[in-house]
Amino acid sequence: MPRRQQPTARQERLGAELRKLREAAGLKGREAAALLGTDSAQMSQIEAGTAGVSEERVRRLAAQYACTDEGLIEALVGMATDRTRGWWEDYRGRLPTPFMDLPELEHHAHYRWDVEFLHVPGLLQTAAYARSLFAYVNPEFPGSDVERWVEHRMKRRVVIERADPVPYEAVVHEAALRIRVGDRVAAREQLTRVLELSEADHVTVRVVPFDLDGFGGAGSAMVYAGGPVPRLDTVVRDGPNGPVFVDAEAQLNRYRTLFRRVEAVSLEPHRSRDFIHRLAKEL
Repeated sequence: MPRRQQPTARQERLGAELRKLREAAGLKGREAAALLGTDSAQMSQIEAGTAGVSEERVRRLAAQYACTDEGLIEALVGMATDRTRGWWEDYRGRLPTPFMDLPELEHHAHYRWDVEFLHVPGLLQTAAYARSLFAYVNPEFPGSDVERWVEHRMKRRVVIERADPVPYEAVVHEAALRIRVGDRVAAREQLTRVLELSEADHVTVRVVPFDLDGFGGAGSAMVYAGGPVPRLDTVVRDGPNGPVFVDAEAQLNRYRTLFRRVEAVSLEPHRSRDFIHRLAKEL
């Protein structure tokens, strides 16, 4: 297979997981390469995601690494053989690469959790809200660039709007609901949109109110994408140059715990809807 110049986050993740299995088996890269009848350079490229790997090779490596987790093996095979060309590919070269990786991650996610404190989660945003947000944060952008970002964000919503939607749970702080990113009309429209989506069976929205005592979790904003097996879960956090993907098992456990703690102190879904409805009436 030809070498990739710029592997996607998903391709890099496959390589990283194969490397973790090799290291757990106590094998060097050259030893694993010998098992495949190739050289160390090719093995390094596979583990870096810059070279593809066939289903047969994934299964052979898993056997040699004494991996008995059938769910994980099948998931890795799926990642190796996936040839999906999603809508996000139309934006490659037009938006930074991490913003191609995010919708690809969402497309393959088995469930999705969001925790937000300052902004309405991206999947729940209206076009007017997203437009105001992008224009404010990037005042140097011409209008056409802002519209490209808005269009991209609106297309990402497909994962909770398609025929087979991803189960989605969002925990949103009252601050995010009260901050008027746009004008009063846009704010009311945004809250109405959140209410409409929260009525769907696969969408759960919970609110953390201002008057909650002892809440120190405002630093736990996250996007949590569930993989086919827990080991392949991914956390996405905002970084200075775009989304940062976190997949170390210790970190995943930490963010699972954080999500459950924030979820536990938030209002129940029906009380959250009532809360948002009252905020909308105030506008």
